[in-house]
Amino acid sequence: MRAVSPVLSLRGVTKRFGGLVAVNGMDFDVAEHEVLGLIGPNGSGKSTTLNLISGALMPTAGTISLRGTPITELPAQDIARRGVSRTFQLVRLLPSMTVLENVKAGAVFGHRRRWGAEADTHAQAMLESVGLGGRGHLRVGQLTYIDTKRVELARCLASDPKVLLLDEWLAGLNPTELEEGIALIRRLRDEGRTVILVEHVMDAIRSLCDRCVVMASGTKIAEGGVSEVLSDPEVIRAYLGDDDA
Repeated sequence: MRAVSPVLSLRGVTKRFGGLVAVNGMDFDVAEHEVLGLIGPNGSGKSTTLNLISGALMPTAGTISLRGTPITELPAQDIARRGVSRTFQLVRLLPSMTVLENVKAGAVFGHRRRWGAEADTHAQAMLESVGLGGRGHLRVGQLTYIDTKRVELARCLASDPKVLLLDEWLAGLNPTELEEGIALIRRLRDEGRTVILVEHVMDAIRSLCDRCVVMASGTKIAEGGVSEVLSDPEVIRAYLGDDDA
């Protein structure tokens, strides 16, 4: 039986900022329809890794491949058009545009590019899918915090991504919103989407992820099933320190 090639592969991916090595020789694969948790203490290089995958930063060394084709040196807009879409820790929307227009931007400029009435219909469907049906006429400034996150997610989905990168999408939510957010990501998982989830909410990691990659000081220190990884003594030390491990 022939092995299925991964959707996304990182090999030896390194990012240096002067003398600081923010990401050091990262290797991992993401299979189709997999939700991979990328976890680790603050400052461990998780968001930098997403920036390297999405093209916001260029690797100093190593190779990133999408379905076997290197994307390492492509600009961010070309990587997006090949099917990598992402959210940000700080929500990035276009405040001069309506909710619907923000989502349409993903349809027009993303992986599968739609125009006109098709883009309108698709954007409306994406708003429905994140729980914002009928609110496309609103301005961004009229939304609650979680709803701005929903709009950003809908914009990502409107591009029909092969790989969705969620950078602490659940951060800053109150307990009720957190439950809603986890349920929304679970629906994406159940739809068979391929997701890399950078997250500090361990309940979300446990309930949503198939596997985890753990980073500390820019380096991968563990990879595997969620329960196995979270019980690894080295992972516990990375989070709690030697005195508490």
